[in-house]
Amino acid sequence: MSLEPYPRVERPWGWYEDLLEGPGYRLKRLLIRQGQRLSLQRHQHRSENWTVAAGHGDLYCDGQWFRAEPGTTLHIPCGALHRACGGAGDLVIVEVQHGSELRESDIERIEDDFGRVIG
Repeated sequence: MSLEPYPRVERPWGWYEDLLEGPGYRLKRLLIRQGQRLSLQRHQHRSENWTVAAGHGDLYCDGQWFRAEPGTTLHIPCGALHRACGGAGDLVIVEVQHGSELRESDIERIEDDFGRVIG
């Protein structure tokens, strides 16, 4: 029996868990490992709101960098380029997605440290 209440999806940068889903929204928890970063990406069908739950790092959205620390929030409009980077330790983000299509395939990767850019 797993101690984790939600299925964890492993990624090269860390992992995420889907926590809750309803009409037009999805709630996730992401862990970005120390020194790792998400791809530079955008979404065509959703906006996102990030809240840093634990750790430190950096957040990027549409040309601006923000220091990530517990309590930092960031709104990512639909179509905005964004990424998160883990700092000296792991970074935990609670993500709320809003939109008509909330699927993992709605990720357009512009840059990626793990060779996942399709172009």
